[in-house]
Amino acid sequence: MIILEPFERSDFQQLINWIDTEELLIKWSGSLFSFPLTIESMEWYIRDTNLPGVSDAFVFKAVEVETGAVVGHISLGGLSWKNRSSRISRVLVSPHAMQKGICQLMTKAVLKIGFEELGLHRIGLGVYENNKAALNCYLKSGLNIEGVSRDILWYNGEFLSMVEMAILEDEWRAQNL
Repeated sequence: MIILEPFERSDFQQLINWIDTEELLIKWSGSLFSFPLTIESMEWYIRDTNLPGVSDAFVFKAVEVETGAVVGHISLGGLSWKNRSSRISRVLVSPHAMQKGICQLMTKAVLKIGFEELGLHRIGLGVYENNKAALNCYLKSGLNIEGVSRDILWYNGEFLSMVEMAILEDEWRAQNL
């Protein structure tokens, strides 16, 4: 079991250590950051986050309840209070916690926050087509494929497409009765 806690400056170095290749950085953040990730480049990332009713982003670390170890990172951003919608982004499981179902636990935990605490109606995300493990995680977490943005990112000599996924509050509630 995991809990989500606010991601803070003191967590930067651990995340930097996890993201040790440009490919992993691209999977985690698309074009948002440059490799290598630095503390300085992350300062703006958490500015004005995690303030209910004010922020347009909530950034979390996933903490394993039993051990207290940080096992992942996830954010809920692009929040539109008017439209009651948001996007899950920058999901990363610690290299030491792979194959433990942590991605699914984090995704379900952030969906619960979005729907129950923030009162959202729609939560979406985008995942690169070559990230099969993440795609499977999101499907198992109840998100539906809505479409594909073709050839959206040029990386390593080829274009990658983005699979767009989402879940609505009534779909989430039906799965969590």
